[in-house]
Amino acid sequence: MKTNLPAFEQALRSHDDLIKRRDLAIWIGAEPTFTDRCSEAPEWLSNALGPTKERHARQMLAELLNLTPGAVVLRTLGRQYSKEDLPRWSLGLYRRRDCQPVWPGPPDPLIADSVIMPSTGLLEDFWERLAQRLGARGWPALLLTVETPPNLRVVFRCDTLPLLANSERDPRLARPSLHSQSIPLQGPRDELAEQGIFLLGIGWPNPEQGFGETTVPCVELPACPDTELFLNLLTAIGEAANAAELPSLILAGFPPPVDTSVAWATLTPDPAVVEANMAPALDATTFLQETQACFAAAAAAGLSPYRLHYNGQITDSGGGGQLTLGGPAPDRSPFLTHPHLLPALIGYFNCHPALSFYFAGDFIGSSSQAPRADERTTDLFEELTLALFLLGRQDNPTPELLWQTLSPFLADPAGNPHRAEINIEKLWNPYLPGRGQLGLVEFRAFRMPPTPERLTALATLLRAITAMLMLSPPPKLPQLTHWGRELHDRFALPFYLRTDLWDVLDELASAGLGLGQPLITELLDEQHYSIGQIAFGDCQLTVQRALDFWPLLGNALSQEHGHSRLVDASTARLEISLRTQPGAAQEALADWQLTINGYRLPMRRENELDGETKLYGVRYRRFKPWTGLHPNLEAQGPLKLVLSHPRHPGALQVTLHEWRPQGGGYDGLPRNLEEAATRCAERFVTEFLDVAPSKPPLEPPSEAITPYTFDLRWL
Repeated sequence: MKTNLPAFEQALRSHDDLIKRRDLAIWIGAEPTFTDRCSEAPEWLSNALGPTKERHARQMLAELLNLTPGAVVLRTLGRQYSKEDLPRWSLGLYRRRDCQPVWPGPPDPLIADSVIMPSTGLLEDFWERLAQRLGARGWPALLLTVETPPNLRVVFRCDTLPLLANSERDPRLARPSLHSQSIPLQGPRDELAEQGIFLLGIGWPNPEQGFGETTVPCVELPACPDTELFLNLLTAIGEAANAAELPSLILAGFPPPVDTSVAWATLTPDPAVVEANMAPALDATTFLQETQACFAAAAAAGLSPYRLHYNGQITDSGGGGQLTLGGPAPDRSPFLTHPHLLPALIGYFNCHPALSFYFAGDFIGSSSQAPRADERTTDLFEELTLALFLLGRQDNPTPELLWQTLSPFLADPAGNPHRAEINIEKLWNPYLPGRGQLGLVEFRAFRMPPTPERLTALATLLRAITAMLMLSPPPKLPQLTHWGRELHDRFALPFYLRTDLWDVLDELASAGLGLGQPLITELLDEQHYSIGQIAFGDCQLTVQRALDFWPLLGNALSQEHGHSRLVDASTARLEISLRTQPGAAQEALADWQLTINGYRLPMRRENELDGETKLYGVRYRRFKPWTGLHPNLEAQGPLKLVLSHPRHPGALQVTLHEWRPQGGGYDGLPRNLEEAATRCAERFVTEFLDVAPSKPPLEPPSEAITPYTFDLRWL
């Protein structure tokens, strides 16, 4: 689907105006992920690190830097997991929101062609000039040399206290490079900066620092308490580097301070993808502009938001497309200024499974990356109901109480709070140093969208729901639904998710926060689900991908720190539906009979605004995994559908293949979306039969039938 961009942008401006008129501050952040869809190397399938990933990220950051002149490249610390010796790399872009330049110095080697030959004299000249520039700002500086790289150090204060007592003996002044050591469990900490003492390291990068092959000098920055100090420090460094005639310079060290005046975005490695941690945007219009720039930079670096599989199936990048909501500052977060909002949001997601599943990736359910709060045990669901009730009795619960009350329920079965559909580990978490009390809520149940417009439409939907709940009076009692088996049966089918999403859209419209038609069209685009469609007589047969809930193999906790989790992905589900052709009478659906592999498919009758639909789900094993559940169960494809009517001549036969109908392999991955679509289409084989089957269909065994699905694995 091609988006009508002017109409889409106008719908965003209308949404922003609705939020602004209600004097609500709801900022939007995102973590889009991109992959090299042409590569099958481990780094682009399952591993976080690899030989080419950082090179692609550097190209992407260079493109972003060209789009934001005056910004500065900062190389700071990425994540580090228990089995990793050093932090992962993190490439960041730091800029002012008013578009004024923050960096007057030479460029990072990402965009500089200059090669600097290592020279002690060159470094010492820069080192001395930097001390002079700091002194000129009223920050007396002391020059030191140490044995530990980086060997040249500058230490200064920006207040009137004495710089150091017995400075030559303070071992902290010779601390090793931040990039050559593990991150402590309590997080990176600059003890000197906490005392108002700021230490800069200057040297030539070594391999341990992870900056690649470069002969460009590096400055390691201290932790700065506020943006004013940090921006002034950047100016002093840039002026000194220019005075020393450095053609290029690397800035590394501690992550920078952030407030409403600056934006800080990073690129980091994650399993199979490069993750872009976008700076939060104050409105949807700005979010679209910055998302478009991010997607364009990824494309220029050879990265995609989707993967094309051999059989033509299209999936997302593999890293998800998380969205974050918050405020201009932690204490101005809507989740803290309106304490009833988060409990109401948890209840709203519980009542509307479409928000959990309609936009989700392939791996969903209790062992996924984003399980719902009610996908754990029944007793935990009952405790969650009580927790929301007790919170509702508090007139103004504190941020601490909110986090303490709800965090036990927003986690996966292994207790990991990062893997939750609604992730509040950065809301007001005292156990996550530096990042835990930002007033942020992350929404993780989204596959990576293929376009910036789709990602923006999702962000706008979440923002509108949040605004509606902020303006609604807090419920006296929690209104939670215990869906039971229905959650993974009824809401595995796109029809019921779409119906539920329409309920959400209608509620937004009733609250005066309705989304414009271009946004709704973008949200309801079902290309992701489409397999095939064909007409026969007055009837139209549609086959769509449905959702399946793959089980985790083994113990969740034992796989917590690996690159990816081992699941049985061999089961698939389809939604088979029948509708009348345009212009045909509604009773034309009566008496149509549909079989699958010779068994009668019991169809459910459902009503939509434009007519009746008959539909049902089909579940089957699409391949036999090398390790998984049911080792004695073989693959069950191809599937054969036969549609017939007692008063209509002939029949329609549709054969659904998992692989090439003629057998054999494919000549590599699809080159583009068009070739992928061709491979998908050839797996949906249709044939018009002159004579309908004369034998009556077989009846499905009762154990294979649920209210919404026929599970062929029981046959």
